[in-house]
Amino acid sequence: MDKRMKYIIVFVTVPNNKFKRIIDQLLTKKLVACINVIKNVSSYYWWENKICTDKESLLIIKTKKVLFKKLLNEIKKVHPYKVPEIISIKMSEGNKEYLNWIDSVTI
Repeated sequence: MDKRMKYIIVFVTVPNNKFKRIIDQLLTKKLVACINVIKNVSSYYWWENKICTDKESLLIIKTKKVLFKKLLNEIKKVHPYKVPEIISIKMSEGNKEYLNWIDSVTI
């Protein structure tokens, strides 16, 4: 596999006051290299046949593709939503030193 294609960015939305536990779990288990938090994101969505809106935090997670299933399972264990948003995209390019750092701090 092309080294650049082995890294992903994962997006997770979570209630504003509930992200700390998720972050602690993922970092402690070395499933991620870095998590950025953007608070007070406005989310609009369908739920139980009605349009809803909420203020949430968006987690932007950098990790290796091979860790996605473990990361997904860890998040689902502690995430308060019945159907949490946990989606990933491939990194197509990146600073070589940054990508090496991701390797060095994750399992």
